[in-house]
Amino acid sequence: MTTIGIIGAGHIGSQLARKAVELGYDVVISNSRGPEILADLAAELGPKARAATPAEAAAAGDFAIVTVPLKAIPDVPVEPLAGKIVLDTNNYYWERDGHFPALDAGEATTSSLLQEHLPHSKVAKAFNHILFSQITTDGTPAGTPDRRALATASDYPDAAELVARLYDEFGFDTVNIGPLAESWRVERDRPAYVARQNAAELTDNLARAPRTI
Repeated sequence: MTTIGIIGAGHIGSQLARKAVELGYDVVISNSRGPEILADLAAELGPKARAATPAEAAAAGDFAIVTVPLKAIPDVPVEPLAGKIVLDTNNYYWERDGHFPALDAGEATTSSLLQEHLPHSKVAKAFNHILFSQITTDGTPAGTPDRRALATASDYPDAAELVARLYDEFGFDTVNIGPLAESWRVERDRPAYVARQNAAELTDNLARAPRTI
């Protein structure tokens, strides 16, 4: 079975791990403080999950999810993720992470910063515009009327396709924004951010997003 390496065990990482284990994935989850801190979470997740260091999670995963604060991107292991698809859940919270001039000026996106840090990986935006609690509650079967949709973006078609498959398994439709340069459309304070929307509504919200806030 596919193994997902999760780097970051906060609200989003923990919820993604719960849903992934429910779906039958193996999960290796990590945080910056050491696997012993995650003993309770690992016990809750059961035998298909284990806690590890970020480097171990990166190496173990067939693909990885990076869900750490933006300021922690430099600490994401590079070599173990080479050649792998990496899902990025980040948003720019300058109050937490400090100001990034390239983001303030609309010259970069959070996902493009991660892609620069991981030059030999294939980064895709995923799960950044849904409340963490809704990851395990809002999914519905394919074909459900008004099914909730989530967006992705990547410079690599196979990375975007993996996100679309994972979204569908989690119970969501997909809207592909295009390259990472366009991923700002679904980030914080834009119309699509944390709104409950179907694919048509999400497409409309993406189109009317302002570049800078």
